[in-house]
Amino acid sequence: MLCLTDVLVTRTAGTPARPPGPPSLRTAVRDPYPLYRTLRTHYPLVYDEGVGAWLISRYGDVRAALADPRLVALPGDGPPEAGRLLDRALHGPALAALTAAVERSAYVLARRLAAREEADLVAEFCDWLPTATAVAALGLPYEETARVHRWCRTGLGRSGGGRSELGAFLGPLTARRRAHPGGDLLSVLCAARTDDGPLPDDTVTGLVGTLLGTAGETTARALASFLANLLDHPRQLEVLRARPDLTSGAWAESLRRDPPLHVVLRRAVEPVGAIPAGATVACLLGAAGRDPDRFTDPDRYDAFRPDPGPPAPGALLARLAAEHGLRALLTALPGLRRAPGARHVPDDLVRRPPRTLPVRT
Repeated sequence: MLCLTDVLVTRTAGTPARPPGPPSLRTAVRDPYPLYRTLRTHYPLVYDEGVGAWLISRYGDVRAALADPRLVALPGDGPPEAGRLLDRALHGPALAALTAAVERSAYVLARRLAAREEADLVAEFCDWLPTATAVAALGLPYEETARVHRWCRTGLGRSGGGRSELGAFLGPLTARRRAHPGGDLLSVLCAARTDDGPLPDDTVTGLVGTLLGTAGETTARALASFLANLLDHPRQLEVLRARPDLTSGAWAESLRRDPPLHVVLRRAVEPVGAIPAGATVACLLGAAGRDPDRFTDPDRYDAFRPDPGPPAPGALLARLAAEHGLRALLTALPGLRRAPGARHVPDDLVRRPPRTLPVRT
């Protein structure tokens, strides 16, 4: 297997540092897929003057770029060590608490829609399920759900103001869990230890902030796209009703075809082939997931595709929300189907998942 440097040097040999010709991502507003095809075919690695970033669009190259230690996450995307600590914490009792919280929250939200003839799954289910799950899993006060929802939707801010507010909110709760631990995720984080001893309060706050970040808009977007894909393919949805064990594959297929984020940015900390140190690299998940050299009939949604292989796997919370959310909806709303009316038209390259998803229940 070639390393990323080998691939990029081979494909860009003889080209200038900033090759002219390709259209910019700035031109890809409502339909980026023709641009993606052009990039994959003619410009697999190219500098985009319009956005100030190197574009990588082929499936294999995107996978390699996301795994390359020379290409690091940008400041504000969350420290990778926080993600690793959270991954280590989400095992055993913590994973059980998170799974139970997702399942319970999904059924509560789905049952609220059961007596209605019509509902909007984005506003009334997708937007709230990640927040409700985080509140339940962490054992936070139910009456604080609206404030937690604001943090999930708007983030904690790069300036640190939101993180300070979260720290002040968690301080008394963290002290209580350290003195009297329970079975919730916050207790698990407070009891976690490293070689230096228990995690300090600011580390616990950072881990909770990371979890709330994953419970935010990205998860809601991914869930909305997933449900829209299934509602657009009712026969596949009926199979999943009878075979819920196939839901994880259907979720992976939705991430492949309609990722919540089409672009993931990285910064080169040293030269990588033709990419100079300090450059911004745009990994185009939206292009990689529809690469015909990797996927047969890549524009088609197939919940039972043998190997959907998304370039970037979804977060644990998002996967649990998809699996338990769909199960709860199909149980509470046996007649679930799309309501008639105009379909969502994407606003731009970033906001592509449906903003509304009207359904008949």
